[in-house]
Amino acid sequence: MAPSDMISTYSQIEFIISMLFAFSAGASAGSFINAAAMRTTSDKKWWGGERSSCDKCGKILGTLDLVPILSYIFLRGKCRYCSEPISKRHFASEVISGTLTAALYARWGLSPALAISLAVLWFSLFNSLTDIEIGYIYDVWAVALGALGILIRIPAGWAAMLDGLLGAVIGFGFIAMIILISRGGMGWGDAMLMMGIGGAVGWRYSALSLYAGFMIGGIVVLPLMAAKKLKRKDAIPLGPFLAAGSVFVLFTGDIFVRRLSYFLGTRPGWPWG
Repeated sequence: MAPSDMISTYSQIEFIISMLFAFSAGASAGSFINAAAMRTTSDKKWWGGERSSCDKCGKILGTLDLVPILSYIFLRGKCRYCSEPISKRHFASEVISGTLTAALYARWGLSPALAISLAVLWFSLFNSLTDIEIGYIYDVWAVALGALGILIRIPAGWAAMLDGLLGAVIGFGFIAMIILISRGGMGWGDAMLMMGIGGAVGWRYSALSLYAGFMIGGIVVLPLMAAKKLKRKDAIPLGPFLAAGSVFVLFTGDIFVRRLSYFLGTRPGWPWG
């Protein structure tokens, strides 16, 4: 084997190992985030010495019960103590977080863009889960995302920090305007969520995330309304759609911004381009 082939093979193996590590880290984060969301909505502690337990029988779970994804598969989706079905949201949260974490790593590598992307992904996952479960977005988690995004931007200078602050203003302001015009058609939690996302991703990606979030919402909701599965007055959580839009933009935002640059004269801000 030629030296160049050996280097290529080594690079491929290194990449595969890195992707597996990223997936495992993301799945573990998804497991923790889901547990934190479930306990938060139930007014239970998720920090300190609290132990994980079965949702049905309350039995304290052991190490073999808590391996992300694998435990669910090997236990065939049932608690090994009471044999009751394990909620599929555990498995779904781990798979979604693991897959998207690995994809973001492949997209951005080890960089400030990856740090901000993972913050957006994981905080948005928490807010999406609570919004779906009880229709409530916890402001403190949204504010924490925005604050973390600004902190990550500090080494890049004032321009990057201002970009984040403008993103927070745009994200919050757009939703707030809709709330005021519609007199409560949306919740202030959605505005806080977009403030946090905007603070992390900057004003360009904040605007794109809003657009993508509403488009994804329309693609999902309108067919359900046409099929009479939903009614106009049904309460529909917006948070998951805004989160999905922001994650979509994390992968594609620089492409759209560069195309729009022909008309608007703008470029992807730090750290996206």
